[in-house]
Amino acid sequence: MKLAFQLAYKNLIGAGLRTWLNVAVLSFCFVIIIFFNGMMDGWNEQAKRDTIAWEYGNGHVLNDKYDPFDPFSLQDGHGQIPADAAHLTPILIQQGTIYPDGRMVSVALKGIDASQTSLELPTQALRESDAEIPAIIGTRMAASNKLEKGAEVLLRWRDKNGTFDAANITIVDIFENNVGSTDNGQVWISIEDLWKMTGMTGEATLMVAGKEYVHKELEGWHFESQKALLSDIDKIISTKKASSGVLYMLLLAIALLAIFDTQVLSIFRRQKEIGTYVSLGMTRRQVVGLFTVEGAMYSIFAMVVGCIYGIPLFIYLAKTGIAMPQASQDMGVALAEKIFPVYGIQLVIGTIILVVIAATIVSFMPARKIAKMDPVAALKGKLQ
Repeated sequence: MKLAFQLAYKNLIGAGLRTWLNVAVLSFCFVIIIFFNGMMDGWNEQAKRDTIAWEYGNGHVLNDKYDPFDPFSLQDGHGQIPADAAHLTPILIQQGTIYPDGRMVSVALKGIDASQTSLELPTQALRESDAEIPAIIGTRMAASNKLEKGAEVLLRWRDKNGTFDAANITIVDIFENNVGSTDNGQVWISIEDLWKMTGMTGEATLMVAGKEYVHKELEGWHFESQKALLSDIDKIISTKKASSGVLYMLLLAIALLAIFDTQVLSIFRRQKEIGTYVSLGMTRRQVVGLFTVEGAMYSIFAMVVGCIYGIPLFIYLAKTGIAMPQASQDMGVALAEKIFPVYGIQLVIGTIILVVIAATIVSFMPARKIAKMDPVAALKGKLQ
């Protein structure tokens, strides 16, 4: 085996430009695979982390009549907060309408405990403000409705009897985050204020579980774990990985095709060399192994070349991040202005194994023809 590696190395170095062209294409494929998967893993971790911090907490306890995907369930989807609701932050959701500059904009009016610590929403601004009805909104909401901190805007809502009422709310803070579902079309006020406005004292639509919450059955409520809430993000990432996989599999196929063609041409042009190996006592199996090792060494060279320019690139991207288009911030999932890729050891090793195995298989396929060659005909440079 040592002899096979030595001969393979000399043959590849002797091939010159042909070898390095194959290595360049294969190394590029290697870097692209790691780049895309690292970006997806980074997005996945970042989206989960931000969504947990800003929206999901340790899970949600939902009223049985409330369906997050059915806005019509808001009218009846609320109930009295259970007496045993330790480590739960209640949120009451009602439909409302604001009128910025005379325009009519439908919003989700959300009441939350101003003293809560389960989410990173800056609700302390609601507690510290002396406005009659203080409210906080996100930067997307502020930008789309041209609202600024300190602005007053007319809000209309319905109370528990279905009667319309209206009052001015004051924007006391505008927060910035990566979770569009806590920002777009959302107005956050103190739950005590919303209780007074709607007459639904002591009621909530859902409750956010804190880190110390231990679930137990509550009549009229059901629990959705953090894992269940994050399943949509996992599905989106899986879909994106699958679509990205098409790209780097095409690149890998092109690189492997180049290796395959090179091996076929090499066997055709080196018939006398093959015959000489057999005449000197090498078995056909050893000669096949030699050519297979040559093909596999393309992947080894590609790893080295890929590391030379790939490692500095990955380190730079991991530190500075990959900027995302502004339009992507409104796609409905947590997506920051920059995604910081995560290049784990499992990803790198898995990619190396994939490329090496694929290159070895592709090299072995044309090398099988050597086993059927007649040594005498090979020495004469004639295939049978």
